[in-house]
Amino acid sequence: MKLVRGFSLIELMIVVAIIGILSQIALPQYRDYVTRGKISEAVAELSTMRGKLEQYFLDNRTYVGACAAGTVAPLPAGKYFTYACTLGATTYTVTATGAAAEGMSGFTYTINDTNVRATTSVPAGWTANATCWVTRKGGSC
Repeated sequence: MKLVRGFSLIELMIVVAIIGILSQIALPQYRDYVTRGKISEAVAELSTMRGKLEQYFLDNRTYVGACAAGTVAPLPAGKYFTYACTLGATTYTVTATGAAAEGMSGFTYTINDTNVRATTSVPAGWTANATCWVTRKGGSC
């Protein structure tokens, strides 16, 4: 009797089909997971910036002049987002805009002097929410 070793073509095709099905489920989930990890930079930096701007206001009785190097509230230097300030004497808005080179294009988050947190834009497939910072595709915060 001859001993046969190895896999048949059908067994090999079944394994390839299983790998294909798993990759169709796993890869999109992994991409979403990585994107949510990058969003945490914007959320953390905007929260920190709010505290720094309030400190600047307590010291100077105005927001004008903040968001500059050498102040208590310099703009953060992020990897996945760029940051900008719009300042008035008693108001401010800090904006985090996703960096296209890092795969975050389309994301824009803001916070203002009344602590209103908003997601003003998201890429296709995501749901924006004007009352909070969206951290998941469905618009949840």
